[in-house]
This record gives sequence, C-alpha cells and structure tokens, in this order.
Amino acid sequence: MNWSNWIYLGAGITLGIIFRQLFTLWLRPPQASSNVSSSSSPVAPLDQEDMPPISQQLQQTQLAYLMAREMSQFKAGFLARTTHELRSPLSGLIGLHQLILSDLCEDPAEEREFIAQANERTLKLLKLMDEILNVARTEHGTNKLDIQPRPLAQVLQEVHNLTYMLAANRNFPLQLLPADPEIYVLADYLWLRQILISLIDTAIAQMEEGSICISSSTVPTSNFVNIWLDIPTHAITWSEPIDLIKSEDQPTQIDQGNAALSPGMRLLINQTLVEVMGGKLEILPSTIAKETSQHLTRLQISIPLVIPEAELL
Repeated sequence: MNWSNWIYLGAGITLGIIFRQLFTLWLRPPQASSNVSSSSSPVAPLDQEDMPPISQQLQQTQLAYLMAREMSQFKAGFLARTTHELRSPLSGLIGLHQLILSDLCEDPAEEREFIAQANERTLKLLKLMDEILNVARTEHGTNKLDIQPRPLAQVLQEVHNLTYMLAANRNFPLQLLPADPEIYVLADYLWLRQILISLIDTAIAQMEEGSICISSSTVPTSNFVNIWLDIPTHAITWSEPIDLIKSEDQPTQIDQGNAALSPGMRLLINQTLVEVMGGKLEILPSTIAKETSQHLTRLQISIPLVIPEAELL
C-alpha cells in the first residue's frame, strides 16, 4: 500500500469521527426541547397534585351511580308492592260482580247484599289509593312539607301518649326513654309523628308477646339523630318479599274485608316519607335483651340534627 492510500484512509476515519459528533449534537436539542415542552403539552402526564381531584370525581360518579341503581330498585319494589296491594280488592270486586252478572244469586235480597259488599270494598279500595297517592305527591313535591326545627323530646312524648293505651289494651308494655330536651331535629312535625305512630301500631298488631321500647341517641360522627324502636323479632314481617305470582284463590287479609295496607307496604311508605325529609329508615339485626331474654329487632330512623340558635344566626 502506497502513501496515498494511507492518506485517504486517515482522512476517511477523521471525517467519520467528525460526522458522528455532528450527528450526536444534532440529535440532542430535540430531546432537550421535548423534555422542556412536555410539561406544557396537552397530552403530557398528569402531576400528582392533579390526581386527588380526579379521584374524588371518580368516587362521586361511582357513588351517584350506586345511588341511582338503588333508587331504581326501590322504585321497582314500590311499584310491585303497590300493584300487589290493589290487586286483591280488585279481584274481590270482580268476583262479586261476576256472581251478580251470572244470575247466581238466589233472590233479590242476596243480590242486593252482594252489591252492598262490592260498594263497601270499592270505598275501601279508594281509601287505599288515596293513601298511596298522598305519599306519592309528597315524594314528588306536590304536597309541601313543613320542615322546621322541632324538639325531639316533645315528638317522642306525644307519640308515647297516643300509642300507650293501644299497647296497654293488649298487655304490651310500651317504654319511653326520655330524650335530651336540647336535641332538635329538622323534620316535618306531623309526618314524623305519624311515621312513628304507624310503625308502633303495625308492630302491636303483629305482636304476640313482649314489649316495645322507644329511645334515641345522637351520632357523634354525623349531624343525625337516631330514633330507635326495639320490638320483638317475631313482629317483624314487614320486609318479607312479596309473591307477585300468588293465586287469586288464596284468601288474603284484604280479601276478607279488612282493606288495610299490609305491613310490608306500610313500611315501604314510611321509608319513603323518611327519605323525603332527608332521613333514613333501617331494620337492624336482632339481639337478645338481657332483662327479658327475648329476641328484639331495632327499627332505626335517622333524622337530620339541627341547632336552632345556629339556624337563626
């Protein structure tokens, strides 16, 4: 190899090294600029400070979805139970009219008796529908509630006075543990009193033995007051599922002429009214009372707590 070849080889290696360095320097500015502009890019990763608000929004969206699903199930149950309550008296009316239209009556006196029974059941059915519609109007907002701060002790005392004789007539002790006179609840006074009376009356009607205790307690971690009704467990038949495929030939309480809402329907109505006032009605697991060794189930009504002085300020 002559000297010219060596010269050409050295020049080529030198040019290669120079071009390599230039190529490396040419690549560095885009990388640096991309790192700098990544913070302002709309597709850049979110900072850790932005994560909590998004996490809270996701939790709120999930909670709203769960509440909507529960409300949908609740409405479906309300509709199913309402149709079940109205189906029994309607079946009785249809049966009486079919007897009359088929000329199965022995004489005009019996036909007139069937017409009188049909008219009586029609009036009772109308009363049931009015009661259900009244609750529906209240839930919809047509019937305005008079929600104001009310002393809880006064409400419970009036409920005790109105239900004490009913329990005493059946030899069921009704005990009231006095509430703190400084506790005020934010509710409609008439509706809250009527809900408590309805729950106690229904329990007394279902009871065979035992006693009822009314008490209350505040919740330290929230602005709610819990009203407790401790009643015998055997009187809790209110949350049993309804049978929508039930045969019309099987007699029910309404078919026998006593057109009154069933315990399950009454519980559902009271639960609706409590929720309209911003509260909650729940059935807690049963326990055994130490004094009487009887199984008790607690109905818990949570009502918003309010301080009148703070509201005035």
